[in-house]
Amino acid sequence: MEPMESASHWIVLARILRPQGRKGEVLADLFTDFPDRFSHQPRVWLAPTGFADSASAGSSSADLPHTSQTPANSARIAQVASHWLPVGRNAGRIVLHFTGITSIEQAAQLAGNEVLVPRTERTALEADASYISDLIGCTVFDRDRTLGTVADVQFPTSPDGSHRLDDAAPLLTVTSPSGDELLIPFARAFLLAIDPAAKSIHMALPEGLAELNLQPNPGAPK
Repeated sequence: MEPMESASHWIVLARILRPQGRKGEVLADLFTDFPDRFSHQPRVWLAPTGFADSASAGSSSADLPHTSQTPANSARIAQVASHWLPVGRNAGRIVLHFTGITSIEQAAQLAGNEVLVPRTERTALEADASYISDLIGCTVFDRDRTLGTVADVQFPTSPDGSHRLDDAAPLLTVTSPSGDELLIPFARAFLLAIDPAAKSIHMALPEGLAELNLQPNPGAPK
């Protein structure tokens, strides 16, 4: 999955945290399961955090910036010269080195920027996979019962939070019509169908599972 796609034309692949090394490398939070894309698709865009969410959803792909000479609050083109996945306390993140960034000082200026690509350049998925953006906003049905709307997707991590547990199913954070929060395992065994166009997810959950991780809304009427 690519977990940080916005509703606009942009997909957020990573968020730059700080310099990493002495030659212009940066450490970034990684928001894609496809880090190898930087090898065969090195062109990316850099923009301040939140740019993808604030970009006009009504703009066409022709409006995407195609030069690096753009205002500071806009997306600008960059090239990933190299990348690697660190181990230890930074496991789960990525180190990126951009063409033309050769010093710690230059790398520090990139902190807080997000690494973006246009939606049209997102990585093709296998037939049974889904983008997080296709799940957010979907109505979840347990057979004929409406559970609510997907507000977020959580990925189980190790106890210290250093890496994602690949064998554990993601959890759909579902807001019920009454405002309660449900955590629903997005497991293949429970899934009947996903229709991104209709914004619907149909599941067949074991009895009682939907209420197992129920977080009541304290403001809901009694």
